[in-house]
Amino acid sequence: MPPAAIALVVAAAFCHAGWNLAAKRAGDGGPALLWMSTVVSSVLYAPALFFVRPSFTWAAIGVILCSAVMHLGYFVLLQRGYRVGDLSVVYPLARGTGPLLSVGVAVLVLGERPGWLALAGGLTVVVGILIVSGGPGTGDRHRRRTGLAYGLVVGVFIAGYTVFDAHAVGPLAIAPLFYEWGSNVCRLVFLTPYAVRNPDRVRDVWRRYRKEVFVIAGLSPLAYILVLFAYRMAPVSLVAPARELSIVVGSVFGWLLLREPNPLRRLLGAAVVLGGVIALAAG
Repeated sequence: MPPAAIALVVAAAFCHAGWNLAAKRAGDGGPALLWMSTVVSSVLYAPALFFVRPSFTWAAIGVILCSAVMHLGYFVLLQRGYRVGDLSVVYPLARGTGPLLSVGVAVLVLGERPGWLALAGGLTVVVGILIVSGGPGTGDRHRRRTGLAYGLVVGVFIAGYTVFDAHAVGPLAIAPLFYEWGSNVCRLVFLTPYAVRNPDRVRDVWRRYRKEVFVIAGLSPLAYILVLFAYRMAPVSLVAPARELSIVVGSVFGWLLLREPNPLRRLLGAAVVLGGVIALAAG
C-alpha cells in the first residue's frame, strides 16, 4: 500500500478505537445517543463542505441513502452488542469479520487481485481476531456468546458498507467529506422520529453522556473520512483489513481503561493482528 494510505489508516485506527470506547461507556444510550451524536456531527462537519464540491445528483443521493441505512444498522447493533458484551470481544470480532468478507467481495465482485503476501496478511488478521475473541476462561460464558453473535452480525454490515462506500468514492467519484456528511444527515432524518417520541429519554442520555456524545460526534466521522480517502489510494482488499489496526488500540483500551478480563490473550491476539497488517502493507 502507498505510505499515504497507510498513514491515513493508522490515524483512522486511533480515531475509531477512541469513539468506540466512548460508545462502550455509554452502552445503554441506544438510539438517543446515536441521534444526539448525529446532530452534533452534522453541525460540526458542515463547514467542511465549503472545501469540497458536493455531488447533488440523484445517483449520489441514492447511494448516500443506501449507505446511511447500512451504517445505521451497524451503529444500532454495535450499541446493543456493547450493552450485553465486552468491548474487547464485540469490537475485534466485528472489525475482523467485516474485512474478511470485504476482501472476498472485492476479489469476487470488484475483480481486485491482491498479492499472496497481502492475502496471507488478511488471513493473519482473522487469526488474531479469533485469538482475541475466542478460547476458554473469558468470564461469563453467556455474555461472551452474546457478544460473539453481535460481533458477527455487525461484521456483515461492515462488509456491506465497506465495499459499497469504496465504490462510491472511487468509480463514482463522490467527495469523501460530502459523502460522509450526507450519510450522517440521512441517519439524522431516520432517527428524528424516535427523538420526537422520546424527549425524556433524549434529555436523560444527554445529561449522563454529554461528553461521550461529543467524542463520538467528532471522532466517528473523522475516522471514516480518513478511510474513504485511503480507498482512493489503495484497493479495498488491502485497506479493509489494514484499518483493523484499531483492534490493537481497542484491546489496549478495553484492558487499561475498562479493566476487562484476560488481557494477555487479547493483547497477544492484537499483536497477531498488527503482524497481519504489516504483511498487508508490504504486499
